[in-house]
Amino acid sequence: MSEPVLTIVVPCYNEEEVLPFTIQELSGLLSRMIGDGRVSPRSRLLLVDDGSRDRTWELIYKASLSNQLVKGLKLARNAGHQNALLAGIFTAKEASDCIVTIDADLQDDITAIPEFIEKYKDGCEVVYGVRKSRKKDTWFKRCTAHGFYSLMAKMGVNLVYNHADFRLLGKRAVSELERFREINMFLRGVIPLIGFKSAEVFYDRKERLAGESKYPLRKMLGFAFDGITSFSVTPIRLVLTLGVAACLVSILSGTYFFSLNLFGETASELTTLIITIWLIGGLQLVAIGLIGEYIGKIYKESKQRPKFIIDIDMFNLPFGLMNQTEPGTERYRLDSGKLPETN
Repeated sequence: MSEPVLTIVVPCYNEEEVLPFTIQELSGLLSRMIGDGRVSPRSRLLLVDDGSRDRTWELIYKASLSNQLVKGLKLARNAGHQNALLAGIFTAKEASDCIVTIDADLQDDITAIPEFIEKYKDGCEVVYGVRKSRKKDTWFKRCTAHGFYSLMAKMGVNLVYNHADFRLLGKRAVSELERFREINMFLRGVIPLIGFKSAEVFYDRKERLAGESKYPLRKMLGFAFDGITSFSVTPIRLVLTLGVAACLVSILSGTYFFSLNLFGETASELTTLIITIWLIGGLQLVAIGLIGEYIGKIYKESKQRPKFIIDIDMFNLPFGLMNQTEPGTERYRLDSGKLPETN
């Protein structure tokens, strides 16, 4: 196999503190891989600004001017981590033989990327970066992560344990991924559905060097719940089971208290009534909320709104175009996402 064209896609959201280090490390790795003949000289680093409110895009733009390996993609607004990944993947798909996605904090070990390439050359269209352990996580995060993967497995969802979004996708895999049209895209569950030959590369996760996590507890729980409801109707069936169980408990309780009255014994009817109302009322609220969640997803899917909108695409600009334009036209092109008119 000839040297593959590699694009490393990095979604960035308010990452100005860690971004200079990220660009230096990833572009340095890419340069070494090109020098060693592992990948083609046409390989690039694509940084996707997901509607950041800080200097993230400014840093990306400046880096692209001084380093030909670095390219930028600016989304018109914050589209979310998963959609920012998709934006980078689909933007780079035509010019790339394979694409590696990695988060900007570089907690995932970039030294595993050369091994990704070796697995790709061996015929793997999908290569998963998998954490060796979760010893560095807090007890709460470790337990909740284990519970999430166990729950998803019981619901029949095929996930790679301890894998996040650090992975390699070949051109064929990206082409098939593009056929998945759902708006609520849960990549960790969708990628295994592609079904091509895959491999796993194990690595030790590092500490974040700067900035703060973009996935606090609230977002992590929302992400997990979104993944569950995107891939399984088991929660709806569970509510049905609870409803049937509540009905049986109510029938048995009614029979019991009716028999007490037949034998002349009395019971606290008020207490029984309150408990029954609370039980059935709580189950109804849970059922309505859960059904509403699924209906909400159907509503989003039916509108077919785009997952992301690209404002500026520096990846697909013809090489050297910046140097060929007249002074002042660069700003027009980069601010509007359009090319300057030529005579």
